Amino acid sequence: MDRITAHEAARLAGAQLVGDAAALVGPDVVIDSRQVTPGALFVALPGEHTDGHLFVTQAANAGAAAALVSRPVDADMPYLVAADALEGLSALAAQIVARARAGGLLVAGITGSSGKTSTKDLLAQVLEPVAATVSPVGSFNNEIGVPLTATRVDAQTKYLVSEFGSRGVGHIRQLAEVVPVDTAVVVNVGQAHLGEFGSIDGVAQAKGELVEAARAWAVLNADDARVRHMASRTDAQVAMFSTAGPPGKGDLEVWARDISPDAAQRFGFTLCCDQGAERVQLGVVGAHQVSNACAAAAAAMTLGVGFTHVVAGLNHAGQRSKWRMEVAEANGITILNDSYNANPDSMRAAIDTLVALRRPGKRAIAVLGDMLELGPGSEQAHRKVGEYAAGAGVDLVIAVGPEAKFLAIGAQPKSVCADKSEAAQIALSSATPGDVVLVKASRGLALDQVAELLVAPKG
Repeated sequence: MDRITAHEAARLAGAQLVGDAAALVGPDVVIDSRQVTPGALFVALPGEHTDGHLFVTQAANAGAAAALVSRPVDADMPYLVAADALEGLSALAAQIVARARAGGLLVAGITGSSGKTSTKDLLAQVLEPVAATVSPVGSFNNEIGVPLTATRVDAQTKYLVSEFGSRGVGHIRQLAEVVPVDTAVVVNVGQAHLGEFGSIDGVAQAKGELVEAARAWAVLNADDARVRHMASRTDAQVAMFSTAGPPGKGDLEVWARDISPDAAQRFGFTLCCDQGAERVQLGVVGAHQVSNACAAAAAAMTLGVGFTHVVAGLNHAGQRSKWRMEVAEANGITILNDSYNANPDSMRAAIDTLVALRRPGKRAIAVLGDMLELGPGSEQAHRKVGEYAAGAGVDLVIAVGPEAKFLAIGAQPKSVCADKSEAAQIALSSATPGDVVLVKASRGLALDQVAELLVAPKG
């Protein structure tokens, strides 16, 4: 945010100011005292293991100019007391965005069961050469991440790219009230979080809340029937994207043809729209990235970016957020680290990429962990992923986590592990130079630690 007085910050956050009203606050807003920069506003949030109010003094010592709190604190700096610090953060973010929108800010919101972070990263890299852009690195897509990202908007910002996650019906609608979207992008609807939504149609209902919030454009995946049908839920203009040819029935249509991978499974394709057709070579790994790139291209064009700039941006885009199809080489082995999250759809996509990366005469090894929040269908979903791995030609499945036994039922050969350390050791002892090892599970299993062990130097 632009630097403002503590008085103004309190007013925007709907909080009561205690201390020096003229103190200048900003530009940074942080929730971790270790990330405090000079002048920052420290927001004291209750956490899973601790309470931010315990770190207000530490934040002040690190250079924070003020704190946003839920109760009075003993601090040598002004503090803003809100009924709830998170609600205060949301109110502050909403006011920052509203002011910026009056000055020409355009907001793109992205949701989907999988691929929304990759799409967000691609879109941001298309927009950044055009004008000042704010977009989070990683998945800051919840009731904390969305407003926290929005507070980075200042007077120079032209584009805000925000990722919207959902833990239940109404969640995205609430987030869109904090950060209203001009362009709403729905990447897909899959089986992620089925335990919370009850059915895939429930997932579609929740994701479509972003379409209902769109003020100008809805960018929809024409290859996903549930997403395509969301066009009926908005009065905004509709852009359709597809990897299967011209999508039809869109005010704007974007599609890919002549799709082909290089040896590293980075895909090239011809990007097509009514403005022309140009070749794109992606720098990110996996066939699913073609659809993500088409979504990003369509979104950028709805925000006024010309086709030539879109193509250039995609051609220069690379991997940005951690643990998403990261490729590393260690000890002659290729490690594909896709450990940030997992659901049945993204598992299949990662397995396809793993097998495609396998060199002749070498092996494809998959270290797979639990897919969380799938509800009553979890056991069957894990069985099917194991079966898919076997059918795709994975040479060894190393399963880890409480659901490992179900993952392993359909996989042959297989190894069921008690913990991450054992999984890493089995992978290290099994893989030989030239092999490819995939590491993937839901974030709760923290299999990034397995990937770290695999890339660590031997000895």
